[in-house]
Amino acid sequence: MEKLFNGNIIQGSVEHWAQVKPDEAAVIDENGNILKWGDWNEQSNLLAEALAEEGVTEGSTVGVRTQMRLEWFVINRALAKLGCKQVGVNYRLTPGEVKGILADSNAKVLISDDHLPSKLTKELSDVLHVNINEKEFLEIKNYEVIMSNATMKKRFSQMPNPPLIIYTSGTTGAPKGVFLSPEIRQQRAKEIQEYFADVFRMSVRMPTDLNLVTMPFHHSAGPAVSAAAHLVGEPVIILSKFDPERALQLIQEYKITNWTCVPTMIKRLSKLPQEVLNKYDVSSIKIVEVGAAPIPEATKRWAISHFGNCLVEGYGTSEVYMVSTMLPEMQLVKPASSGRMYNHAQVSIRDENNNALPIGEKGEIWVKTPMTIDRYYNREPLGLDTIDEKGFFRTGDIGYLDEEQYLYIADRSKDMIIRGGVNIYPAEIEAAIIKHPDVMDVAIIGIPHDDLGEEIKAFCHLNEGATLTAEELISFCKNELALYKNPSSIEFVDQLPYSAVGKILKRDLRDPFWKDKERSV
Repeated sequence: MEKLFNGNIIQGSVEHWAQVKPDEAAVIDENGNILKWGDWNEQSNLLAEALAEEGVTEGSTVGVRTQMRLEWFVINRALAKLGCKQVGVNYRLTPGEVKGILADSNAKVLISDDHLPSKLTKELSDVLHVNINEKEFLEIKNYEVIMSNATMKKRFSQMPNPPLIIYTSGTTGAPKGVFLSPEIRQQRAKEIQEYFADVFRMSVRMPTDLNLVTMPFHHSAGPAVSAAAHLVGEPVIILSKFDPERALQLIQEYKITNWTCVPTMIKRLSKLPQEVLNKYDVSSIKIVEVGAAPIPEATKRWAISHFGNCLVEGYGTSEVYMVSTMLPEMQLVKPASSGRMYNHAQVSIRDENNNALPIGEKGEIWVKTPMTIDRYYNREPLGLDTIDEKGFFRTGDIGYLDEEQYLYIADRSKDMIIRGGVNIYPAEIEAAIIKHPDVMDVAIIGIPHDDLGEEIKAFCHLNEGATLTAEELISFCKNELALYKNPSSIEFVDQLPYSAVGKILKRDLRDPFWKDKERSV
């Protein structure tokens, strides 16, 4: 049960802070537009009433497909007031893919900010479609119009944020919704409370902090960072499309203290010319939190050299939430690790036969936390090949534990290359190649080879103006890696395929090579 504040108001909710500091900023976008606590609460009340008049009721599931913008926060809290579930819908998905997610989640409402929403509407004949931009199509409701026609009614959040259903990226098949049912939350209530208290304590947040949010809102990270800040009344600055120099400008302008990002964003910062980096004061930064993918050691060293010893790494998955954290002081002791487990998070390292492996030996990572799902949304319970009888979830990641229970992530099991019977981890090769000053980013995949089974191929995105050749880069690799780990071929590309959260979509690179083969890795 949430703690109530002043009657119907939950402590930490938008109503709470609207009462405490109505004229202070809660959200600021990169253009300087401000959403104040009081205005946020009023707009959310109005939108909640508008949606209720359109037939949205308590328990409804609502898809939200928008860029990072002030309206997203209004929508989010309106759904909290209505007691609805929110589905994060990636704005990069095709109309057909959107239709699939809405059908899978039983969402009968979609709120979008597409500039051509009629393309969506053709696929969504049985869905109430509310669009922030479009005013011309009768079959699409306009966000501002329905709010202007609604009657203001004071509503109170049933929880600080609505339950969020996050769909997996789809890099390994059809997207599936991640959601922990209210029944399981109730069963694990004490453990979940203690777990999140530890997560929050280890995040080193203070009420005076100012957060830069650069992670998309259809992914768990963006909403989670924003929710943690807003729970204690901190404002957030949002940057809708990541631009490395603009991020530095915002850090300097607002004296940002906390920034949560992915390794790709740090890589892009590190490749800026030194004269550009020198233009911006980043001394206000206290915490740079990085997650979603392993960060190469060279990139990590650069981040610490530029921002100071303030790097925090987090490891987790959508299905189990956060597992471990690597605080700044740990970077000095175990720089290659992903830190230590949170309270109530357990890790088991296992071989291909599901047997536990000894300390220091690499294997597949199985995890149990109070937030571990037992099934995907609207799906059957997960089988024992995914979640065992003790509640450990198979992450698909490869790693190991050391004697002091620090966790090390080597790679994704599906990304591992088996060349002539030898296991090769692409992340290790990528970490070596990214050291080259001309390389912006790199992806390593396995491609078919008649004798060896797989061979190593590198896709490289170079810095603008770089003239590096494949022969020069292979020569560089020979000084960094054992010979059997060197790429057999290198392809230079103008852009690597990224997911919206910044992960390289290796499946997009790999599929053409394995299309006509008997197996695919």
